[in-house]
Amino acid sequence: MKESGRKKGKRLRLITVRTAPGDRTMGLINAGGTVIACALGRSGISAQKREGDGATPLASMAVLSGYLRGDREKRKSGGIALRITRAGDGWCDAPNDANYNRPVRLPCPASCEAMWRDDRLYDICLVLDWNIRSRRRNRGSAIFFHLARPDFSPTEGCIAIQPAVMRRLLPLLRRGTEIRVLG
Repeated sequence: MKESGRKKGKRLRLITVRTAPGDRTMGLINAGGTVIACALGRSGISAQKREGDGATPLASMAVLSGYLRGDREKRKSGGIALRITRAGDGWCDAPNDANYNRPVRLPCPASCEAMWRDDRLYDICLVLDWNIRSRRRNRGSAIFFHLARPDFSPTEGCIAIQPAVMRRLLPLLRRGTEIRVLG
């Protein structure tokens, strides 16, 4: 990824995401003038995001924190706190649970997503501020910026990019970088 005229070490404050022409599950990210392909939710982008609908929310979301699979990825310096993922890490997606859209330890009695995955999607996984600071039941959970499958198949509502691109982008991001999904 070229830094296109930016001073070395400068952070990205805004990343925009749009639907790619002809496929609502594919997107184009603009990160400081560099255009990057991404996978979107299986239902495309929606302004009416609901739990389980498979849509990527039409919203502006800040990067809050992240997870890193330490046995597969090296820690990168940057402005985002990356927590080393452990086998018992999960994320609650049960709207009626007190831990809805929060990290939890597995096993958990409520429905949860495992953060330690064999498919490598969460080897680098950034938590986006969708329905976190102002949580509402059924508005959607676990909206992340993570690694894409090799075939760019759709996500369950997240934004996903190639691993090599994420590794180059990660040092330019910081807590508070805005991911603006435009549709």
